[in-house]
Amino acid sequence: MEQVLALRPFVPARDPAQSRRFYEAIGFVVTHADADVTMLKLENFSFILQNFYVKELAENFMMQLLVRNADFWWSRIDAAKLAAEFGVRPPRPPTMQPWGMKVGFLFDPSGVLWHVAEALF
Repeated sequence: MEQVLALRPFVPARDPAQSRRFYEAIGFVVTHADADVTMLKLENFSFILQNFYVKELAENFMMQLLVRNADFWWSRIDAAKLAAEFGVRPPRPPTMQPWGMKVGFLFDPSGVLWHVAEALF
């Protein structure tokens, strides 16, 4: 069987340039950009930011970033001053959730919700 190289979701963006700056502010690196898409990478993981926006889709779209240390990630997110810099809802710091994971939440400029979740293993 052939090896899978990547699984990359297409994330909607109302203003692709603003969303790109948002993701760069929290550590993503641009690997490709044109008028339609921007590919963003963090270590071995990536997604595609698309120049496409439907409010109902974006505000119901969720991504999970599974990390070893949610508090470390919170310090990175908090330092980026996302609400002031990008006009997004203020990120919520990591707390233990009823389902047993420590999770922080942030919204990108299009309303996409990210769960920054601490791995249980």
